[in-house]
Amino acid sequence: MNKTLLAAALVALPLAAQAEPEAYALDASHSQIVFSYNHAGFSTTYGMFSGFGGEIMFDAEDPAASTVSVTFPAESMITGWDARSGHFLQSGDFFKLGEFPDVTFESTSIEVTGDATANITGDLTLNGVTQSVVLETVLNAQTEEYPFPPYQGSKAIGLDATVTLNRSDYNLGMFAPFIPNEIPLAISIEAVAAQ
Repeated sequence: MNKTLLAAALVALPLAAQAEPEAYALDASHSQIVFSYNHAGFSTTYGMFSGFGGEIMFDAEDPAASTVSVTFPAESMITGWDARSGHFLQSGDFFKLGEFPDVTFESTSIEVTGDATANITGDLTLNGVTQSVVLETVLNAQTEEYPFPPYQGSKAIGLDATVTLNRSDYNLGMFAPFIPNEIPLAISIEAVAAQ
């Protein structure tokens, strides 16, 4: 092999070795969003969205090139008390499920901030309103062989994220400011390599 061909091969080698982003599907049984709010100074009330799916295109070599896409029905909210869930979801005071049944998040950029941390910016569409939000994210785990069935032996990742939303931005502001506008969310995700 002449020197020109050898040089070209050496230059091309790193490009060929670059990994492409891989598709990971959210594990609905281990992915949830927990929210809380102060009830007029008397107590802290909690709720959850769970059982939802989505996809992460994860680039292990260049995490900033990854993407996140999630969609779930707003009516999947769990509050632990049927009357409260009904008020949030069915009364029309908060959610307008007939017009806007789904909640979606589509990442627009990822800024890596540390060895296992990143800020994921994306468009959150909730109750018919789209706002840009930033999820402060921690990569908890990354493995080549998930240990539990039914995904045993698959690649998997686990993430935690936090964000605080202003509920009035999403036409969910009833009783504000008596009930605070700012609602913190704690998000935890497991995702396995798509089969």
